[in-house]
Amino acid sequence: MKQTSRSAGRRGRRPRPRSAALVALVAAGALVCLVVAFRPSAHSADTAGHPAASTAGGSRQTPDPGRATASGSTSPTAGRSPDPTVSPSVTARPSATSARASASDAPRAAATAASLAGRIRPGVGYRGVATTYDAGKGDGSCSYGPGDDVLTAAMNHTDYETSKACGAYVLVRAAGGATVTVLITNECPTGCAPGQLDLSAQAFARLANLSAGRIPITWKLLSPGTAGTVALRYKTGSSRYWCALQVIGHRNPVARLELRSGGGWRPLPRTAYNYFLAEDGGGCGGTVRITDIYGERLTVEGIALRPDAVQPTRLQFARH
Repeated sequence: MKQTSRSAGRRGRRPRPRSAALVALVAAGALVCLVVAFRPSAHSADTAGHPAASTAGGSRQTPDPGRATASGSTSPTAGRSPDPTVSPSVTARPSATSARASASDAPRAAATAASLAGRIRPGVGYRGVATTYDAGKGDGSCSYGPGDDVLTAAMNHTDYETSKACGAYVLVRAAGGATVTVLITNECPTGCAPGQLDLSAQAFARLANLSAGRIPITWKLLSPGTAGTVALRYKTGSSRYWCALQVIGHRNPVARLELRSGGGWRPLPRTAYNYFLAEDGGGCGGTVRITDIYGERLTVEGIALRPDAVQPTRLQFARH
């Protein structure tokens, strides 16, 4: 009996380690459930890894030195976090500079490539010859009228390209290394070969003696660091039934001019005498939008329909 009682005591003590293991297993299972329940969702983990990618509402602001703050927004698909590698669309607007002129859009093309340029493109060198002519008071095919700038040039007919070259600043270099920067104000007749520039006497004299008459040159487009502001002028005879409008004082060549009409923008064809023409008068006297060869837009409001009057805007295209 004593031995039986001892065996019974052993049997009573053996289940205790099994109970402890079971309790530990249950506790571990509960802990795993808690971890899974409180684990961050895929959405939270994705956004938490890139806190600077977006702000509330999916928008972010990027300062643009020298201009007003630029802002843009993203619209991610519902249930998905924004992709931090994709930048939102950004539109920069400089401070208003006059009651007439509204803000301008930031350049949409890279500074190294002018998407709207014609034959004359930035960063490209051109070869030709320089000749000289009597520029008089600076008037010419670009219809700017008399001016004080004596360092001007007439562009050959091919590169003039229906007045696309008008108002362009060009750096001209002679074979000996002398240089001069000229403003294109005129067209050289068809006798001038592609690449040829007909310089004012003052400009030619910066490169060689006037007696040379004709010298080899290279030249390229400039976006000068110092420039005034853009102005607009309606041609003599303009009215709400017919108008022609030109841009003056632009740092970069102008690629397009549009008038606000019927709730949209109406692009005007360009003439060889450097005016943009609205033959039916639609949009004349209204809001004007100017685009340079880099894609930057200047929107000008409140330009009165006053023929032959230069109306300043106090706006200017960015330097490239």
